[in-house]
Amino acid sequence: MQSHTILFGNPGNKRTTGWQQALKHHKQPAALEVPYIRLLQAIRAGDRLIDLLDSLIWRHYNQHAVHHYPSDLLAQPLALRLDAPGENTAVERGLIALGADDAEGLISDDLLPLPEYTHGSTITAAMARRLEPHHGRVFYPAQWFRGYCRLLSWLRLEVQRDLSHGRWMNDPAEAAIMFDKRRCSRWLDQAGIRVPGVLAAAYEDMPGSYDSLRQLMEQQRVHRVFVKLFCGSGASGVIAYQYHPRTGAEIASTTIGMEQWNGEQIIYNSGRLRRYTDHEVIRRMIDWVGQEGMHVERWISKDMIGDMAYDVRQLVCGEQAGHAVVRLSRTPITNLHLRNKRMLLEQTDLSAAVRESIRMTAVDGLGAFPGSFCAGMDVLVPAGGGDPLIADVNPFGDLLYYVQHEGLGAYEWELARWLERK
Repeated sequence: MQSHTILFGNPGNKRTTGWQQALKHHKQPAALEVPYIRLLQAIRAGDRLIDLLDSLIWRHYNQHAVHHYPSDLLAQPLALRLDAPGENTAVERGLIALGADDAEGLISDDLLPLPEYTHGSTITAAMARRLEPHHGRVFYPAQWFRGYCRLLSWLRLEVQRDLSHGRWMNDPAEAAIMFDKRRCSRWLDQAGIRVPGVLAAAYEDMPGSYDSLRQLMEQQRVHRVFVKLFCGSGASGVIAYQYHPRTGAEIASTTIGMEQWNGEQIIYNSGRLRRYTDHEVIRRMIDWVGQEGMHVERWISKDMIGDMAYDVRQLVCGEQAGHAVVRLSRTPITNLHLRNKRMLLEQTDLSAAVRESIRMTAVDGLGAFPGSFCAGMDVLVPAGGGDPLIADVNPFGDLLYYVQHEGLGAYEWELARWLERK
């Protein structure tokens, strides 16, 4: 049985291309690609999604040499797939503009998980659209996130109104929660899923600066924490921070880089782990994360494979655990963006019981999001054993290279599971 798909993403990148290849593998029609940049233009102009889709359908079928396409395509059952909005400068600028206080179009913050705690530094929409590309720079993350949640809200409402036969693979409302590490951690905890302990028991007690972080740490006699930018990915904005309670010596391990450029302090993702010990540098760095939105977890030492700490990116679709990649590092941060070592779960010497516990923890974690079919779950096992915990949830965590499950790549396996549900 054939299934038609609308794919919201950035055409031509490895994600949209990979999904189109998966559709071809399963002999399904090519997805109708709806570029994020066109969605942003439609929101700003006050246009409707249904009109944008109508304008894209003719071009889509013409490109695929299908001259007698179904005129009632949008009235048929449709799979609606959200893909990542990253790796596109124009889209990044557009989302920051949409998150501005003076953003144009139909604006709603109803999907913003924590609007009262998501402020950050801000610029006008016009300034956002004029931002110059700067490799690695982290531009206005809280405003970007606000813009992305506004796009998700608009998209969700437009689908409810005009695409009654559309079925989301991942509910945009849940994607927004997954993106916010603060809200996601508490969402999982409230569902009974084990997560790393947070330093602040309530949102209003979350530290927003270096001084408030240190005060909380000293009150709770905690000397090591993971400080995370609330909406960062790929280790961007993550700081493994510790201080010595007697000497006051500090260490911050992070990918954050800082430099002065045209008289302005620039924050960027260096793409490699750096070690800072200078108090003033660490203070400025943590103050920046606090300004944009800080999530702080108690430091949990990861279990070891050989002489390397590890965690696992486990892909889950429906109630099945599929592809798994073990990420190993001699540092506290294991992300593969940092050129850390990778292995397949079955290549490790972990016991069958540990491997199964990792898989089931990931499956249970996705179960806390009933409107989401698939996600990448980052699972860690505490040093010395113990029950695994979910450290992060990535709604776009299915881009996994050089790993197969049941003889299929990640996208092919995910699509096979989706087609089984129809």
